[in-house]
Amino acid sequence: MKNVAEVLRTKPSAAVFSVSPDTSVIEAVRLLAEHGIGALVVLSQGRRLAGIVSERDYVRKVALLERSDFQSRVSEIMTAKVITVSPSDSVAHCMQLMTDHRLRHLPVLADGELIGMLSIGDLVKHTIAEQAGLIRQLEQYIRGE
Repeated sequence: MKNVAEVLRTKPSAAVFSVSPDTSVIEAVRLLAEHGIGALVVLSQGRRLAGIVSERDYVRKVALLERSDFQSRVSEIMTAKVITVSPSDSVAHCMQLMTDHRLRHLPVLADGELIGMLSIGDLVKHTIAEQAGLIRQLEQYIRGE
């Protein structure tokens, strides 16, 4: 099974979208919609990971609490205790983290610096491709090729 670095290399875009803790929630939601993504990393002091803000954070902490997203800041709704992975972690480990903690996104850190973001979709796509390759190999083996 591949590791995180290999999955990141196969992604069509290496772009990781971010905001600062002082960004307005409405601006963060606009970025999510504009880029068709489900989460933004929250960076402070350059590239230091301060948290992650997702559509789920928005729904649970703004809409349900009846706050105004025009007045709220990302720092008020973000998840500050972020679970991260490293480039050498396995896909299986990432999937287990996502399952155990009910996560959809995992920031990837190398030497404390953000280098990428994995989504559950990235991991599912990788797993399906890997299984399809294995099935092809087994079929060839059975046919004696």
